[in-house]
Amino acid sequence: MQTETSRLSRIVAILTQLQTRRLSTATYLSEKFNVSIRTIYRDIRCLQDGGIPIFTQEGKGYSLVDGYSLPPISFTESQANALITAEQLVLRNKDTSFVNEYSDAVTKIKSVLKSNTKDNVNLLSERIAIRNNIESDRSSNNLSSIQLALTGFKLLEIVYVAEDNAETSRVLEPFAVYSTQDNWLMIAFCRLRNEYRSFRLDRIKHLTVLTQTFDPHKLTLPEYFQLCKEKSNP
Repeated sequence: MQTETSRLSRIVAILTQLQTRRLSTATYLSEKFNVSIRTIYRDIRCLQDGGIPIFTQEGKGYSLVDGYSLPPISFTESQANALITAEQLVLRNKDTSFVNEYSDAVTKIKSVLKSNTKDNVNLLSERIAIRNNIESDRSSNNLSSIQLALTGFKLLEIVYVAEDNAETSRVLEPFAVYSTQDNWLMIAFCRLRNEYRSFRLDRIKHLTVLTQTFDPHKLTLPEYFQLCKEKSNP
């Protein structure tokens, strides 16, 4: 027997499906949620009894009445960060209309975020970039954790493997992240070297987000890249 909790979760999921699809059939919903069509009928009636204006098109399926808007879907900060990261990839697209539409969509998503998440997402937007590189022989799994540490101003402790395979333990103040198409890199103030350094994420052997925080960096990402350019071209 299904519990009331699982039924409630399914009903909420059905409502989300109706929000995202113009038309959903009972057969489609029953297959998606692995229940009988009769159960879908009961769930739809439950939503209708709860005041959700669901329109039934005989022989076609269910849809929400035009003009009805549901409360905005909430995003976790990690999910919002993933969208911001994807935006940087989209901004490199050559089709202006596609870029504009995606940017407008991200703006709408930002508008429904909670205030503290919205501030962090806007900060990440200013601290992420994509550049060019030709290496692509490793992978990484720390980008999301680094992004959260960056916007939360939390120190990172990493074990880093250099090109000569030497390992060092470092405490970092994450400043920004950028992609070179094949690799993600983190710009951070390295307390071991007492200066800003770039770290390839695929060379980080171990990463720990510490509870200690640091003061926000006043340097902007464009200013950092300009300083790098000046150093390479004295």
